[in-house]
Amino acid sequence: MSDPVIMPVPVFSSLCNAAFSLRREVFVQEQNVPIEEEHDAHDVTASHFVAIADGEVVGTLRLLFLPEHVKIGRVAVRKSYRGQGIARRMIGAAMAHARERGQDRFYLTAQSDKLGFYESLGFVAFGPEFMDGGMPHRAMRDYDRQSAVLVD
Repeated sequence: MSDPVIMPVPVFSSLCNAAFSLRREVFVQEQNVPIEEEHDAHDVTASHFVAIADGEVVGTLRLLFLPEHVKIGRVAVRKSYRGQGIARRMIGAAMAHARERGQDRFYLTAQSDKLGFYESLGFVAFGPEFMDGGMPHRAMRDYDRQSAVLVD
């Protein structure tokens, strides 16, 4: 495997279309998320990132710039490329991109079985577990960590 290149891509581009295809592969085909829940109106306004290795899009995520924080979402890595640090590198690159734009508060909702991964990136879970796409999730953030622990 070649070292992946991670970069932002315009929403109306062939690379972004490849990212959407990868999301369908991971979320709809592998995880049985209903297709109507996978794509939403935020896809048009989000900042999208891809990881490219061996000439193909093997990872993707999106950022939503909201008034209170930046939401990281739709993190997906092709099955044959998992366990190689691609998601960690994509998240780091996306957070650096947001910080260059003056944003330093990050939020996400994680599948409950992925909490440890996001905790290793400095996120703290808060609030009750909830269902999304048929799977249990928790809200997480990397700011106000102490109050997040108190809320939980």
